[in-house]
Amino acid sequence: MLPVREEKKAVVEELTQKLKEARAVFVTDYKGIPVAQLTELRRRLRAAESSFRVSKNTLTRIAAHEAGVADLVPMLEGQVALTFSFGDPASAAKVLNEFTREFKMLEIKGGLLQGRPLTSDQVKALAELPPYEVMIARVVGGIKAPLYGLVGVLSGPIRNLVYVLKAIEEKKAAS
Repeated sequence: MLPVREEKKAVVEELTQKLKEARAVFVTDYKGIPVAQLTELRRRLRAAESSFRVSKNTLTRIAAHEAGVADLVPMLEGQVALTFSFGDPASAAKVLNEFTREFKMLEIKGGLLQGRPLTSDQVKALAELPPYEVMIARVVGGIKAPLYGLVGVLSGPIRNLVYVLKAIEEKKAAS
């Protein structure tokens, strides 16, 4: 019996470490999904700097308490799997949301984003956010637009002065 206990302890330690390191953790109900589709989901999540892990709820509860993320515990009912996002959390949420729409078998139960609990609707809203680069571009564009307007307003009087001086020059050259 001793080896089984050591295996469980190793699983709890691994889960605890992942829960501490992940920027976001999403809880999904994977009941009824064939192995081939789970493999496809794992492949897609790897591309989004995330991992998909199935483990016993009891071991996950222990790991959640040890990692200090007890808000995860109420979501651990039924056949659940955890998605750990180590990169952009929105990317992992997008993959899960797309997979849910595509196969209709995966159910997003909720998750944690930097230690704060999320409902399933909030995870879906996170999935609808534009990519990080697009959001940065929008912010920069929002800052840049008023500056261009200010430059246009400030250059108007100078431009008018130049037109007046040019007109005076042409008038003197003509006479």
